Amino acid sequence: MGRPTIGMVWAQTPGGTIARDGALPWDVPEDFAHFHATVRGHAVLVGRATWDSMPPDLRPMPHSRSVVLTRDEAWSAPGAEVVGTLAEALALLADEPEVWVMGGGEVYALALEHADLLVVSEIDVPEPEDGHLTPAPRLDPAQWHDVTPPDVAGWRTSTTGTRWRIVHHRRS
Repeated sequence: MGRPTIGMVWAQTPGGTIARDGALPWDVPEDFAHFHATVRGHAVLVGRATWDSMPPDLRPMPHSRSVVLTRDEAWSAPGAEVVGTLAEALALLADEPEVWVMGGGEVYALALEHADLLVVSEIDVPEPEDGHLTPAPRLDPAQWHDVTPPDVAGWRTSTTGTRWRIVHHRRS
């Protein structure tokens, strides 16, 4: 059994919020396109709640092997493989060259210790103050360093007027 490169991809507010009440608290279509370009053609691991929140035409992810992590043993997802633990998911995906973890918060927290690369979009919006807020994983600066390619680095502005940028982190 091999070990794939494990990447995690998410977007967050400056304060580290990835969702409010299970939804993104911003509208940046260019980041959505970036997200799809990142995971396209690679195996993806996603939690059941995030899977359920995805548009039906993106379940399963087009051009990607989709694995859903859930505690509900009776749950099923047409077109996806379903597992009950992260260990099961990693064993199932062991022969994949690259796996992208794409949420939600609990899955990110579980998978962080296994990740090699993080691709984080920082969305320059006010921090949500109400509702159920899902935090991004907290990164230990001693374990992660910025490897953002020069052609990706820097702030950009969405067609919606929102500033955003992409930052890559690699495990030290």
